[in-house]
Amino acid sequence: MKETPLSNCERRFLLRAIEEKKRLDGRQTYDYRNIKISFGTDYGCCIVELGKTRVLGQVSCELVAPKLNRATEGILFFNLELSQMAAPSFEPGRQSDLLVKLNRLLERCLRNSKCIDTESLCVVAGEKSRGLNSDPCAYQVWQIRVDLHLLNHDGNIIDAASIAAIVALCHFRRPDVSVQGEEVTLYTPEERDPVALSIHHMPICVSFAFFQQGTYLLVDPNEREERVMDGLLVIAMNKHREICTIQSSGGIMLLKDQVLRCSKIAGVKVAEITELIQKALENDQKVRKEGGKFGFAESIANQRITTFKMEKAPIDTSDVEEKAEEIIAEAEPPSEVVSKPVLWTSGTAQIGEGVENSWGDLEDSEKDEDEGGSDEAVILDKMKMDTGVEVSDIGSQDAPIVLSDSEEEEMIILEPDKNPKKISTQTSAKQEKAPIKKPVKRRKKKRTAN
Repeated sequence: MKETPLSNCERRFLLRAIEEKKRLDGRQTYDYRNIKISFGTDYGCCIVELGKTRVLGQVSCELVAPKLNRATEGILFFNLELSQMAAPSFEPGRQSDLLVKLNRLLERCLRNSKCIDTESLCVVAGEKSRGLNSDPCAYQVWQIRVDLHLLNHDGNIIDAASIAAIVALCHFRRPDVSVQGEEVTLYTPEERDPVALSIHHMPICVSFAFFQQGTYLLVDPNEREERVMDGLLVIAMNKHREICTIQSSGGIMLLKDQVLRCSKIAGVKVAEITELIQKALENDQKVRKEGGKFGFAESIANQRITTFKMEKAPIDTSDVEEKAEEIIAEAEPPSEVVSKPVLWTSGTAQIGEGVENSWGDLEDSEKDEDEGGSDEAVILDKMKMDTGVEVSDIGSQDAPIVLSDSEEEEMIILEPDKNPKKISTQTSAKQEKAPIKKPVKRRKKKRTAN
């Protein structure tokens, strides 16, 4: 997968911010990102975090035959891997130009600077092991292999990789051996304590990014700043201000004053990083001696783990009964509840509060319907006063039908031989429906009686 290029707007924004001496993460021009070092359970395993750039370092060793031209020196081997887990643009199984450049720079920084005493890695010197490669006990020198895996890429890989490599080498312990004549004995960690490597100094790489043909300078560029930079200068130096290696890339011309200025800044940064590494190594060694917990799991902040750990608070259960009685006394009393069903009439039941049947007897309703016409006249008079309409011919067979659904609408009186009349009224719906229907029914009953 190809790397997504920056847009012109992003490029101009980054360059404009650099001109104003501002950075996206809020750092100053010569500021490094936060460095965090954590160690694994085994010796020689560590993770270095430079901001969001993370590198895993692992050191291993084995007894091998020495090289022909250096029979009394051990072997150092460095291998850096860029996986797709770190960035989608890295292709697996293929060595890119960036990977080759980083591996060569690491070898120049750590192996060619003689930071590790390779002669101390020799077990048996001379010609004794020639032709005895079939017997593992006849191997004479230690081969130290440093594997570096980039876990996350956010710029400045070489600085994070150099710190991870030197930290892993300082933390590593090789098995102890003894030589008696031609016999080489290899001891396990239970039989004898492992032996640390002999390290003379700690070279650390410091990267400087140049913009606009060397006009502007930044220390520890991140991934976006690396995309818009014009050149890169890497200086490997130890705390004694000894330059181990220096490399410039990008095709820009640097002045002598610029290189000297960068070397002075690198000396300050290397001293700070070296002190941080020594404190981390001392803390890990102290925890291991005291028998405390160590490893990658312990280095993670407790706030991030919510499943495996739970805070426990002491609870006093001495006066639980007294507190319970106080809580019950202060609580509000429960509402009254009918525990037994109430039987109002035979065949019915009700639970809870209720009221009696308001429907009444059927006989009472029939009596109301059979009442005389004394009430009808009163109802008709009220209709005339409220509506202002003269009701005529109500007793005829073709009685008018009045329809009303709203406060102000048209009432249509249907008559057999006349055109329909439209009369607007302003009455409420409740006042029209009740008094109009009842008198019509009463008139029909009276006519049938006559």
